[in-house]
Amino acid sequence: MSAAKRLIPAALLLAGGAAIAAGGDLGQAERQPTNWVAITMFAVFVVFTLFVTKWAAAKTRSASDFYTAGGGITGFQNGLAIAGDFMSAASFLGISASVFLNGYDGLIYAIGFLVGWPIITFLMAERLRNLGRFTFADVAAYRFKQAPIRIFSASGTLVVVAFYLIAQMVGAGQLIKLLFGLEYWVAVVLVGTLMMIYVLFGGMTATTWVQIIKAVMLLGGASFMAIAVLAQFNFSPEALFAKSVELHAKKDAIMGPGTFIKDPVSAISFGMALMFGTAGLPHILMRFFTVPSAKEARKSVFWATTWIAYFYILTFIIGFGAIVLVSTNPEFKDAAGKLLGGNNMAAVHLAKAVGGNVFLGFISAVAFATILAVVAGLTLSGASAVSHDLYATVIAKGQASGASELKVSKITTIALGIVAVVLGIAFEKQNIAFMVSLAFAIAASANFPVLFMSVLWKDCTTRGATIGGFVGLTMALVMTVLSKSVWVDVLGNAHEVFPYASPAIFSMPAAFVCIFVFSLLDRSNRARIDRAGFEAQQMRSETGIGAAGASAH
Repeated sequence: MSAAKRLIPAALLLAGGAAIAAGGDLGQAERQPTNWVAITMFAVFVVFTLFVTKWAAAKTRSASDFYTAGGGITGFQNGLAIAGDFMSAASFLGISASVFLNGYDGLIYAIGFLVGWPIITFLMAERLRNLGRFTFADVAAYRFKQAPIRIFSASGTLVVVAFYLIAQMVGAGQLIKLLFGLEYWVAVVLVGTLMMIYVLFGGMTATTWVQIIKAVMLLGGASFMAIAVLAQFNFSPEALFAKSVELHAKKDAIMGPGTFIKDPVSAISFGMALMFGTAGLPHILMRFFTVPSAKEARKSVFWATTWIAYFYILTFIIGFGAIVLVSTNPEFKDAAGKLLGGNNMAAVHLAKAVGGNVFLGFISAVAFATILAVVAGLTLSGASAVSHDLYATVIAKGQASGASELKVSKITTIALGIVAVVLGIAFEKQNIAFMVSLAFAIAASANFPVLFMSVLWKDCTTRGATIGGFVGLTMALVMTVLSKSVWVDVLGNAHEVFPYASPAIFSMPAAFVCIFVFSLLDRSNRARIDRAGFEAQQMRSETGIGAAGASAH
């Protein structure tokens, strides 16, 4: 039994049985000779961001500073930071690897990730900023009984964060193992340690600026790669695609759908997860509390959508470029003829193919920055769920001091860092883009229905939201574990129990139906209070009156 599989029980225990990664084995990174150019660029980036963290630590004095950077980030800055948070290892390494393997079909990730943003723009951004303070639970629990909703919200947040963290840690471990010649587990521990330093000392201010720096570097690097690829074909995408079809094992199949997800139910379910999951990701929703007004929140979404859409066009070109320039080059293959580091490293190898060792070092540092920035954002959202939603509101019943809340948050950060390292080691071989899609499926099935119904439906009650949320969360988790990606590929069983690639088509409607039915059947005194509070909630969510102060309950 491999070390990864021996660690699975411990990882499951640490993640509350929630964080199971999935996807086929895309190859394990081989240790390579040390790349000193890449190491130098990594070191420069790490030292620079540690100085940013030191600067941010001096500005982080209160809970508001730690969670939301004191609400002082502009819409443009926040848009770049959201893009930096959203363009994760799954986006850069995973989508380009998916296009490299499946061609056109790999775009399902990019399209799915992107089309969720209009939902956030028109339904969520302004209301989130006007109703919330630190976490999306502030919004969901605005007119409801605090304890049940916050327990659910914290559970949903921690499960999504755990799934998302696995993908980032695996990407980081593979990347550093490939380039530095370090052992995989050493690489994962290094990322976990740096992430804890950023969050513990700099809070949201440091996390925001690391994300902004990383977004600028990633957009610049990906632009250069795409231009360099197209330049070899006289800037003709048609010529690039024709050459890709000629060289790819699947030939013409890569220019049509059906090679990645074959049955219609899985395709629809997968699309639903990616589209609606975006509006339920806690680390993205949290970013709307860092701006001073609802207007800046809308501006944030506009800029984030612009940068993310541009980036996904680039990943498409990078994926096809890797088919032409990487798949046929023996320099990037191991003795068995497989890609060094696995297919997740296709974009990294393409960087060397178009720009040599110096550009490889730059892209490696960018990929590392990508992972660190996203991991820091995820950890901060998980820590705030425990300290703000569970400790301050449920356990201390709103009587916790800012200092004690910060202390709990920092203890949680260390715990999440340890969990992330263990999970990263346990799931070394998994496909990182697919693992993130599982986090999206859970966010779409649990967080999004509760947030949507609590804000927009006046008859929604505490009982309905809590039961519906937990039904969606439980169904999504159970179906994910019973699917081929976990039941067969990770746990080694002969046949899957749940036959589809994603649970969202079943679990998300179930959550909405349960919220609706249990709210309508609720005739308790609490339900009357919940319904009576809708007008005040709507007034504040639409106008922002009172939004500068504490949430009214």
